[in-house]
Amino acid sequence: MARKVEEEEYEEDEGESIERVFEGQEVPDWKEQVTARALAVSALLGFMFSVIVMKLNLTTGIIPSLNVSAGLLGFFLLHSWTRLLDKAGIPGVKPFTRQENTVVQTCVVACSGIAFSGGFGSYMFGMSERISEQSGEVRDEDSIKNPSLGWMIGFLFIVSFLGLFSVVPLRKACTSHHSTDLYSQHFDFTNIIDYKLIYPSGTATAHLINSFHTPQGAKLAKLQVKTLGKFFAMSFSWGFFQWFYTGGKDCGFSSFPTLGLEARRQKFYFDFSATYLGVGMICPYLVNLSVLLGGIISWGIMWPIIEHKKGDWYPADLKPSSLRGIVGYRVFISISLILGDGLYNFLKVLTRTMTALVAQVRGMMSGPTLPISEAGGDLTPAETFDDQRRTELFMKDQIPNTLALSAYVITAVISVITVPRIFHQLRWYHVATSYVIAPVLAFCNAYGCGLTDWSLATTYGKLAIFLVGAWAGASNGGIIAGLAACGVMIGIVSTASDLTQDFKTGYMTLASPRSMFVSQVIGTAMGCVIAPSVFWLFYKAFGDIGTPGSEYPSPNALVYRNMAILGVQGLGSLPKHCLDLCIVFFVGAIVVNLARDLAGPNIAQFIPLPMAMAIPFYLGPYFGIDMCIGSLIRFVWDHVDGARAKAFAPPVASGLICGDGIWTLPQSVLALAGVRPPICMKFLPRATNIQVEAFIKSLPPPPG
Repeated sequence: MARKVEEEEYEEDEGESIERVFEGQEVPDWKEQVTARALAVSALLGFMFSVIVMKLNLTTGIIPSLNVSAGLLGFFLLHSWTRLLDKAGIPGVKPFTRQENTVVQTCVVACSGIAFSGGFGSYMFGMSERISEQSGEVRDEDSIKNPSLGWMIGFLFIVSFLGLFSVVPLRKACTSHHSTDLYSQHFDFTNIIDYKLIYPSGTATAHLINSFHTPQGAKLAKLQVKTLGKFFAMSFSWGFFQWFYTGGKDCGFSSFPTLGLEARRQKFYFDFSATYLGVGMICPYLVNLSVLLGGIISWGIMWPIIEHKKGDWYPADLKPSSLRGIVGYRVFISISLILGDGLYNFLKVLTRTMTALVAQVRGMMSGPTLPISEAGGDLTPAETFDDQRRTELFMKDQIPNTLALSAYVITAVISVITVPRIFHQLRWYHVATSYVIAPVLAFCNAYGCGLTDWSLATTYGKLAIFLVGAWAGASNGGIIAGLAACGVMIGIVSTASDLTQDFKTGYMTLASPRSMFVSQVIGTAMGCVIAPSVFWLFYKAFGDIGTPGSEYPSPNALVYRNMAILGVQGLGSLPKHCLDLCIVFFVGAIVVNLARDLAGPNIAQFIPLPMAMAIPFYLGPYFGIDMCIGSLIRFVWDHVDGARAKAFAPPVASGLICGDGIWTLPQSVLALAGVRPPICMKFLPRATNIQVEAFIKSLPPPPG
């Protein structure tokens, strides 16, 4: 009976008007939505999620959406806060509203987003000497920039806010034909209203927040938080338990040869990672299976064949980390898959964006009615009421267009002056050119996100690596210039699409655009301090961070650096036949993506994703095995009890990810304090074990 109630609570009636449920509630002013308690909770959750994103960044680079967790925990903490103060009899406690919940969500996602867009697992760490040594380059001071807390924080503050201002004038330009004198000097938010862009992630988050603030949704949210907390504790405890057995290299459960020692040597094993079990439960089945397939093709077939060509295709006496050997094939074929996939999706999204934009502009020019009435009889009364109420409130609080333009110009000027001081290899005209182009790319990315939910921020960043790196040239520090330009571009384009997603969430929860903008700015500022600090903790606590085979190999850092090397030095340094294989996989990625689009959704769900396949080409398939086990758990749960799985699988997965992620904090503190695990649990072949035992017996007995 209880399960039936939970199922009924979770299921939504799509025909019911959400806004009629909240019709009797007064919508607070935008200043009352951005409260001190909301910002305090945002800072706490922002730090927590920054740690989790950083761990994922430095292990595989696969980062699932954590919006559900952020929204759920934000609701739980603020709801508990207000109830506690009410029970304590403290007067004047304001009720917790969905608008305040949206502010927390926006602030947390903006803060933790910097942990990704800041490049700590990609372009920024790729500048370091540690990653440079793996690339096998001739040592050159102009091609190295080691991490330092001061310049990282300064750089992020300079580049991370421009994206927030860049979409304002462009969105205004695209909707100016709807502007009246009342709004002519202000930022029109009609990109959300007129173009009726879906923004799937923003819409899903809004539905989640709206459901929390209904009586049924609040009851379900409590059960979800309880579930999340339970699995958080289990995951944290498991991480603590595992730590005791990791007293040396390749020690502990993460090195358990679950499929045999030879399979373990080729990276086929289950490493008992709670994090990637959770990631597998959240990510679509196709992503997880694509990762595993990529691992099988590379580590199961290709690399063993190429290793047998040692001495023919590449010299046999090279260091294991040399890019002129087997590592070169792993890295550059992975890059070719990523670039092929990125180029195809860039052109696809750009084409769809331009086609849709032109069609909608023409449609609105021929008929100036708002789309809330375009569909006429196709809209239900509930949808009509909801859209009218949301549009009315959303258009109240405007941001002056002059403010956005002035802020962009001032910040850009400061950036043009200061960024070359941080990276002397990057000239002022490189930065200025980026800021001229960036608003157009930011708008395209924001609009494309609204259509497809696909952000191409990293693709634009990779383009900047090649273009600026080649422009600067090898003799003028082109590697660092390209990587720094990548950071500038990602910082602008990524935050622009995040902001538009947040506006969609705010539109559907009646949150003021001003409160959304302010919370995004505050969250970004928090992230500019928190994310570098978290990375610095990892960097100081784990001395082998960024090293292949370590706990935190940071694979994308090497990939990004080698992209910069390709952009500057060309293809002449690749091993034998590596270029041929790269071309095959580059074209293959485009063909597979084209086949997915032409095949239709029923067949496309069985065609793998090249981007997901590329990740294990360098790292190995071990985390793909973890993710597929997570997928299997979700698959069985969906078929045994679909409604319950839909409601509770995200909290279970989030608990597993968060618990294991947060364990890295005490683990880092222990490492900094010099406390080492007391036990090394290692697995050896029987013959090796006999030799080890014989050696131990030959040692003289300890004195005393």
